[in-house]
Amino acid sequence: MTSARKFVSFLLLVLLTTAAGAADLPTAKPESVGMSSQRLGKLKNEMQGLVDRNQLPGVVTMVAKDGKVVEFEVAGKRDVESGAPLQKDSIFRIYSMSKPIVGVAMMMLFEEGKWQLNDPVAKHIPEFANLKVAKVNPQTGAVTQVAPDHPMTMRELMSHSGGLTYGVFGSTPVDKMYTDVNVLDRDATLQAMIDKLGKIPLLHQPGERWHYSVSVDVQGYLVEKLSGQPFADFLKQRIFDPLGMKDTAFYVPADKLNRFVSFYTYDKDRKFVTQPGIPDFSKPPGAPSGGGGLVSTAMDYMRFCQMLLNGGELDGVRLLGRMTVDNMFSNHIGTGKPVYIRGDGYGFGLGAGVLTDPAKAPDAFSIGTWSWGGADGTIFYIDPQEDLVAILMVQLNPYTRSGIRPKYSIVVSQAITDSLAGQKPKVMGYETPR
Repeated sequence: MTSARKFVSFLLLVLLTTAAGAADLPTAKPESVGMSSQRLGKLKNEMQGLVDRNQLPGVVTMVAKDGKVVEFEVAGKRDVESGAPLQKDSIFRIYSMSKPIVGVAMMMLFEEGKWQLNDPVAKHIPEFANLKVAKVNPQTGAVTQVAPDHPMTMRELMSHSGGLTYGVFGSTPVDKMYTDVNVLDRDATLQAMIDKLGKIPLLHQPGERWHYSVSVDVQGYLVEKLSGQPFADFLKQRIFDPLGMKDTAFYVPADKLNRFVSFYTYDKDRKFVTQPGIPDFSKPPGAPSGGGGLVSTAMDYMRFCQMLLNGGELDGVRLLGRMTVDNMFSNHIGTGKPVYIRGDGYGFGLGAGVLTDPAKAPDAFSIGTWSWGGADGTIFYIDPQEDLVAILMVQLNPYTRSGIRPKYSIVVSQAITDSLAGQKPKVMGYETPR
């Protein structure tokens, strides 16, 4: 082989190696970024203990500080019946952890001038132009409809305060209307979802309160309409591919099914059994759910979180401007309104919860932490003050019996040993009171 050919071969090898490693964040010893190896060991022991006590079938944990991964551990089984072990690259249904990704997609279109926060939603979805508000007679349960005091705005849609509901989590007459027409029909289309919602009254007046809802599924429709390309294609081409999120999608292709984690619940004897009635993730859905339809891995989601923590950029790829991320991390619903799932001490930004009061919150992170979780136990925390991301991947419903979420946040935060004395904390969006 000539010198020139050797050089070309070497260059090709370097390029291939670089591309192959592009999807991994750098690693570091915990002590180099102000964390304790010994204390992080408590996290591994705690997670393994939950598996050993049959409180979890399996769990993946991942912690990064100052942009470097300091903990990445796995315990338990991917599939209990076959005994297949869980792996670091196992693929999970992340359910509502899909929502922050859709929030980023929406804010990318916001930066392009496609919409503004105070726009009426009906400006972009004419089917919502005549939405009324349900008024329920407390004695008879009869529903009448009244006019909204103002049209639902895009800010309200983005922050779950527009008056929409979910159907599956509530028992109100409006929730029943959602379930009667199967608003979130996975086999239909996003347009069919919008057509159904346009005929159902709002649960409450726009802006009146925070209420978990199909708002992010509606945002998925808006991404499709405002961008002019299919929703799933936009996410892949504009977010997943640029960030190296190679295993994140609305379905799991055949060649990756051997990494897909089985989904469990408990039987009457508290043994793990496969959850019945789970949607088929082996093929693309007709209506990709922005509110809960994505699958992902710990590393993929870590890259997404690190991009946000960096102010919208990762490895030279910028998806958002820093001030746009600050806006997402700001509390858009005011104070004194507990946020469902995250609990007291949380507000809500554009896409996820914002920790506003550590004295009330169940989690042990800093003011300004941006966080959300999926229905089967997955959760992420982005703590700008500590320059930290923590990710937990579980596939169990109900996961609450193990108390894993607050326990996880406590064991991660207790491993931080450096001091912020004399430093001004980096708090994105939410202003720290002084």
